[in-house]
Amino acid sequence: MSTSVTWLGAWTPEQGSERVRRLFEARFGDGPADGTWSAPGRVNLIGEHTDYNGGLCLPIALPHRTYVALRRRDDDLVRLVSAQEPAGPREVRLADVAPGAVDGWAGYVVGVAWAMRAAGLPVGGFDVAVDSCVPYGAGLSSSAALEASAAVALDSVFGLGLAGSGDDEGRARLAAMCVRAENEIAGAPTGGMDQAASLRARAGHALLLDCLDGSVRHVPFDLAAHDLALLVVDTRAEHALVDGQYAARRASCEAAAARLGVATLREITVDPRGLEWALDKLDDEVQVRRVRHVVTEIDRVTWFVALLDAGEVDSVGPLMNASHASLRDDYEVSCRELDLVVSTALAAGALGARMTGGGFGGSAIALVRADAVDEVAKAVADAFADADLRAPAFLVATAQAPAA
Repeated sequence: MSTSVTWLGAWTPEQGSERVRRLFEARFGDGPADGTWSAPGRVNLIGEHTDYNGGLCLPIALPHRTYVALRRRDDDLVRLVSAQEPAGPREVRLADVAPGAVDGWAGYVVGVAWAMRAAGLPVGGFDVAVDSCVPYGAGLSSSAALEASAAVALDSVFGLGLAGSGDDEGRARLAAMCVRAENEIAGAPTGGMDQAASLRARAGHALLLDCLDGSVRHVPFDLAAHDLALLVVDTRAEHALVDGQYAARRASCEAAAARLGVATLREITVDPRGLEWALDKLDDEVQVRRVRHVVTEIDRVTWFVALLDAGEVDSVGPLMNASHASLRDDYEVSCRELDLVVSTALAAGALGARMTGGGFGGSAIALVRADAVDEVAKAVADAFADADLRAPAFLVATAQAPAA
């Protein structure tokens, strides 16, 4: 069977800014925005479900970004419109924002303003228009891109001075406020990797994030220099019957840490005196599998970075494969579509492949020779058609700049 391949292109900064500026003027109709800002989605190279366990992860910022046009107001009213949501404008007063009070996508935006005010920052009302080319529901952090774009816009129009060029400490504060917005207002119990990637990444580099202390290191990541490419496959799998599964895994890890007497699973080392001791002490088989994944995944991040530092990028494939197997078998967050991407990509010559993101659908990545991108994508598309699955979509990821 021969099938077509759908590519998900990214807008240029000029295209994104023009789109969102026009949306603002068309939907509000009472004057221009103060400016436009944007923030990238992310793809994680390795280190999945480690962030909320105090571990290590290694994301890059994508070319695909969320754009906002925003105008400061002199009251506490927020008016929101989105190109992806035809209804609106939606109106929310900041005084009314609280956990459980704002549903849908608006919670990610007003939640950031709420978190800023809770931190004592002088943020008031605003009008905002949103447009995005970050694939929604693909596990590429469209929510963090929305939060981060709102964060840098509010930082600018209210003169907070946190997102300045080279000010990683300020950007780390913004990322923490975005995490609080997502956890408490949007109600998603995620860790901090996505927001850190969107706000603190660097073009041409992967972001090694230590989730225990929040520190980062920028690791050079230029696949083109090695004639390689990172193929991202949006499986477009429905996230059915997984409500609460992310929270359940986080709770299982926290319960295991409490049982082991450690603050986070980061304290468990991969050597026999660490991991074997921990697994022997746990009497819950589910916790055994979850802990084994987290501890070995953190170790895989360390080895992955060591290979990048040594210039041996084409040797990271086995670590990607092992990561996927662990996520599939021990963490149980893969699905039929993700597994099919990985097995098909490897059979078509990929050096390594794994699911990326929270799982239960979303995206997978494959490290491929630059001249084999189309061939591997075609093989995956054909495999999905043969399995009578919804057609996937593809993009090639390169490490881009953070929110600005």
